[in-house]
Amino acid sequence: MGNRAIALLCPLLLAALAALAGCGRGPDTAVATQAEPPTPGETVRLLTAHLADADLGAFARDAVTPELHAQLRQAWAEGRTRWPLDQLPFAPHLPRAMAALSAPDAERRLQQAFDRQLANTSLAAAAEFLTVFTVQYIAQQGEFSVSEREHYPQLVQALGTWAAQAPLGDRAHAQATIAAMAAAAREAGLDSEAAFADAGMVEGLRRMSKVAAALREALAGYGLDLAADLRAMDVQLQSQTGDLARVRMQYSLAGSPVDTIVNLERRDGRWYVSDFLRHAEAAVKRAPASTAPAAPAPASAPAAPDAAP
Repeated sequence: MGNRAIALLCPLLLAALAALAGCGRGPDTAVATQAEPPTPGETVRLLTAHLADADLGAFARDAVTPELHAQLRQAWAEGRTRWPLDQLPFAPHLPRAMAALSAPDAERRLQQAFDRQLANTSLAAAAEFLTVFTVQYIAQQGEFSVSEREHYPQLVQALGTWAAQAPLGDRAHAQATIAAMAAAAREAGLDSEAAFADAGMVEGLRRMSKVAAALREALAGYGLDLAADLRAMDVQLQSQTGDLARVRMQYSLAGSPVDTIVNLERRDGRWYVSDFLRHAEAAVKRAPASTAPAAPAPASAPAAPDAAP
């Protein structure tokens, strides 16, 4: 992935990171201090609070069972997963994006890439392509549940609508964003797969939280206030039968309405979002990257604008 592609993809990729996985610090004792285990609705509100309060570590801790969390830490150290980061769009490119952002001359090279991008290709057109391609992928490929195929396209469309209207071509904004992201990436020190493995899951997520927090502040300058949008979410229990429940989430993301239902299941007396459990359980069973079978070739996609990878 070249510098031009990184200059285009980083805002969209990390916006998705902030929207889907959270960043920063939050109330680490939120679960432990409750007299009773959270209800299904309270569980969704708790995870949403971690997103709004910006805490990747707390999200990872509360999204899965303690036993599964321990297995994920081992799988992370062995290079078999970067959960929950590997659930994001373009996740395989994250180490390379971090390396580009943390390079000694990142500010100069990425600013030059941005200037070339702005001169040769419409950012709005590139954002539109990425939106359409990602929505099609979610709808037709990947291991997504029915709930995810309903929810995630709404997120992508909302971010795409925002990107088409946001002042992404503003050079001063871009310069400040690149500088802030480069500083955060250098502090994180996660510029390769090996660096992620060496840091481990808990420390790696703590460092990535700071990177995503820096981006969240930058995105606010572009009119995207993710924390405020998440805090305003309305959560309602739709049904509960034994150890299964359905919860409706309604919120606005960058001015676009999002309305979806998530499934939860109870394990050892606590409720968990079923999709988070499913992906995490698949992650711990994954073979190391060096021995995993090659992935099938992706379906052909429409030609992208010049700036896209």
